[in-house]
Amino acid sequence: MSLSPRQSDILDLARQTGRVSVDDLATGFGVTVQTIRRDLGDLCDAGLLARTHGGAMLPSGVTNIAYAERRRLSAAAKEAIGRAAAALIAPGASLFLNIGTTTEAVARALIDTPNLMVVTNNLNVAQIMGAHPSAEVIVTGGRLRRADGGLTGDMAVETIRQFKVDVAVIGGSALDQEGDILDFDPDEVRVSRAIVSQARAAMLVADAGKLARAAPVRIANLRDLDRWVTDTPPPVALQRLCADAGTAITIAAPPR
Repeated sequence: MSLSPRQSDILDLARQTGRVSVDDLATGFGVTVQTIRRDLGDLCDAGLLARTHGGAMLPSGVTNIAYAERRRLSAAAKEAIGRAAAALIAPGASLFLNIGTTTEAVARALIDTPNLMVVTNNLNVAQIMGAHPSAEVIVTGGRLRRADGGLTGDMAVETIRQFKVDVAVIGGSALDQEGDILDFDPDEVRVSRAIVSQARAAMLVADAGKLARAAPVRIANLRDLDRWVTDTPPPVALQRLCADAGTAITIAAPPR
């Protein structure tokens, strides 16, 4: 789902106040209540808001959006981020790619980068990279999460700890105003933490929509990473945090 400017503003208001009402939004934006109901319906269907009587609120932040919907959400932004991240990975590099629809976009964009070694706990990434003409692809063991093809648990962590790669490319389900990268599954988070610890450089790939979401388990902070690749300039507070920590920000060029 690509958000309209009004829908993005509605999400910002919901993040500031916790909930929004149809009547207040219609008055504030100068549109009909029917238009606002359609906007809220779209945002709720995408899992970005939860319906309430007369409006909507931020979701509870304890369950993730269904995988098929996550794939559609901000699809153009994810593809742009994937291309921008892939452009930063040198031929012959070794890398981790974790679970997530944005890391899958990175994998698709790497198809022309020669002689890679890719270690992943994401069966979708493994399938994408299987079409690469010269990449060595290593899949961790672990417990299969059928909903999205992810591998988690002790076996996945132990496999990752056998490697020291050039670049870790990670995604997350949410990013808060303090720069914490968040997810839903503690087992998945353990794998993501291992991925960051076993890489010489770590890169977050996350679109601006992640700032409008909540999740309960912390992976890392932007301060712990070397780069964040995103689709729009982030809020000033996060720009300052990254500048103080030496975390580079790359803004992906929009699709043509």
